[in-house]
Amino acid sequence: MDRSDQVNPRYARHNPRYARQAVLAEIGPAGQQRLAEARVLVVGAGGLGSYVLQALAGAGVGHLAIIDHDRVDLSNLHRQPLFRMNDIGRPKAEAAAEAVRALNPEVESRTSVERLQSDNADRFVEQADLVVDAADSLAVTYILSDACMMQAKPLVSASVLEQRGYVGAFCGGAPSYRAVFPDMPTVIGSCAQNGVFGSAVGVLGSLQAHIVLQLILGHHPSPLGRLVTVDLKSLSFGGFDFSAAEEPTGTPIPFISLANVERADLVVELRDESEAPQPVTAEALRILPADIGSAELPHDRRVVLCCRSGIRAFRAANVLRRRGFDRLAVLAAGE
Repeated sequence: MDRSDQVNPRYARHNPRYARQAVLAEIGPAGQQRLAEARVLVVGAGGLGSYVLQALAGAGVGHLAIIDHDRVDLSNLHRQPLFRMNDIGRPKAEAAAEAVRALNPEVESRTSVERLQSDNADRFVEQADLVVDAADSLAVTYILSDACMMQAKPLVSASVLEQRGYVGAFCGGAPSYRAVFPDMPTVIGSCAQNGVFGSAVGVLGSLQAHIVLQLILGHHPSPLGRLVTVDLKSLSFGGFDFSAAEEPTGTPIPFISLANVERADLVVELRDESEAPQPVTAEALRILPADIGSAELPHDRRVVLCCRSGIRAFRAANVLRRRGFDRLAVLAAGE
């Protein structure tokens, strides 16, 4: 994200809005100009995204693209401070952009009320200097990591649950998310099931925004290739450097959207009838994850494995890969 060494006179003049940060030696007029010219894509305008957007807009990041398919719900308000009671029912992306403009009218905000998927990720990423993953979806994280790795764009990803979470800076010269987490966890919780402290979301979202600002400003040492863990129940911080992590060998198993399913594909629905009364496609085979290791499937067709979050499908795809299947894809069907 290198910019011209010439400082625009607009940023050399005193601007009271940014006076308390521009006085810092690591920012100054040149840094404020870098912030104003930066183009940041924020995927997810919920808990993490609320804090990220507030911090970036307040700091004067000039161009924010916000993508979120969800709508504001009463249960969101304890941890999503961009929204108010009168926002309930509105698309989060639109309500968030309105809040950003109210906070700082100097910031240009663009919205997309849609899901981030494999068939639109490249388009969104190519319009940004840096990408923020605040979507609370592992499938989205892998999709964004693949797109950012291909386009050499930094990706700042975070996750928070209960009172714990992490923030990491991937791609853009650092290893990808796949290099650090080549496989998905066996299970994953959710805010609805496990709960989450609103203050914990604030800490992780603010830390995520701080790392984004460091990357825009070109701070040294760079946060790229580092992951920070936070446990607020014990008030402890940890993490590790993954700058030497090696990318997985072979072709990565791609995440695809329903629109990417081809007629020749064999779709495998991994959810049982109680979870998904109707399979993801009418022609899908219903095979439970426990049976995928012994299922008789053709090798001459791409096998697309489907579940709600993509976790079971990703793990099932790895089982099939070990059995010699090399044409595989994962479909996260969502709610």
